[in-house]
Amino acid sequence: MKITHTEIYRFSIPMEPFVIATGTMHFAQNVFIRIYTDSGIYGVGECSAFPMIVGETQETCLAMAKDFAQIWKGKNPLEIPERMQDLLAYADHNATIKSAFDMALFDIAAKNAKQPLYQFLGGHKRTIETDMTIGIDTPEGMAGKAIEYQKNGCRIIKIKLGKKVNEDIERVKQIRAAVGDEMILRLDANQGWSFDDALFALGELESVNIEFCEQPMRTWFDDKLPELALNSPIKLMADESCYNHHDARKLINSKACEYLNIKFAKSGGILEAQKIHEEALQHGVKCMIGSMLESRIALSANLHFALASPNVVFFDLDTCLLGHLVDPVIGGLTYDGYFLSVPETIGIGADADEEFLKTCENWVV
Repeated sequence: MKITHTEIYRFSIPMEPFVIATGTMHFAQNVFIRIYTDSGIYGVGECSAFPMIVGETQETCLAMAKDFAQIWKGKNPLEIPERMQDLLAYADHNATIKSAFDMALFDIAAKNAKQPLYQFLGGHKRTIETDMTIGIDTPEGMAGKAIEYQKNGCRIIKIKLGKKVNEDIERVKQIRAAVGDEMILRLDANQGWSFDDALFALGELESVNIEFCEQPMRTWFDDKLPELALNSPIKLMADESCYNHHDARKLINSKACEYLNIKFAKSGGILEAQKIHEEALQHGVKCMIGSMLESRIALSANLHFALASPNVVFFDLDTCLLGHLVDPVIGGLTYDGYFLSVPETIGIGADADEEFLKTCENWVV
């Protein structure tokens, strides 16, 4: 099998403004690709650029996508490690756009095997329940949003923090008071705290029953994470500190955190995500599957990966519920409240809506 050409789309999804510690997003800066082969099979891939986290924009992703598509012309898409090595040999980093190309290869491979992707990856169906994320707002506004989610049947809330530490503490306490004791609360400071702020906040919030706190400090303080983990009454999860399986190994060996957050936009896709999962599995470190602002295309791939990864026990797959104003997807995962299912169709089982694609700037390489 040979790759013949690649279609590349500026896949901008309008959304309600979403605020985290590092900035505000007004639309999902996504890129969608289709990789075509001479066997009649094509694979789909999507990524979501989050420049304040990963350093890639939609523009950089589009520019690299054109180069990557040219590199892969005439090559075998079923040789996934070799194809991803082609991209690494050409350009280091750029994990976000690499993840779309990786995803399309796995879609082709699973379609070629005539299996849903989770089966192709060796997975089995199980119950998957996502959390819902609350962006940074006033304590009262965030508590109101938590009540709204709770009334809709949500049982797990992820709270974005990382601004002024005393206000952050008040945000969490007001949310806990509003939703009662049963709801699971998770924190995500998105690198917003100093070591002292993190230690103070985590100590103050011990009494409100927090499941874990994600990425309390900037990655340049990773050397301080082991000390924070040792002294924090709340378990820590590494997100921006963990891009690849080498990061995972270093975090695990230094006892810097209890949990790891795997995101394709950081790992460069499924292939490297599998290596992170394996590293964590060998050491009994549980993982989350997370996301940026992807549509249900990439989220479907996320869910397939999770179904094949038994050590992934936390699920943050709510991005298209966080204010996407359109759903540009045919097929794909479905939500029953906050419980997720993938279709039994072969491959990822999702594709872009042709009508939406007509509105997108596009290129063929």
